[in-house]
Amino acid sequence: MYYVYTIKSIIKNYIYVGLTNNLERRVNQHNNKREKTTRAFAPFKIILTESYQTRIETRTREKYLKSGAGKKLLKSLL
Repeated sequence: MYYVYTIKSIIKNYIYVGLTNNLERRVNQHNNKREKTTRAFAPFKIILTESYQTRIETRTREKYLKSGAGKKLLKSLL
């Protein structure tokens, strides 16, 4: 099972979209500042998770959520 997830920084205006096969581990990595790209924005809260059977499906959805239309959708969820 693969997951596409969206996290939002609690302290700054920053949204991150990613994919993983272990959601809990991945979010913990972000919150514990183990990821260079998100370190300055920790801590995070999860705002969206979706599960898919294949990595290809998950990657397609991740790419959409990172697009302009996808970011607009995510901001409407806030």
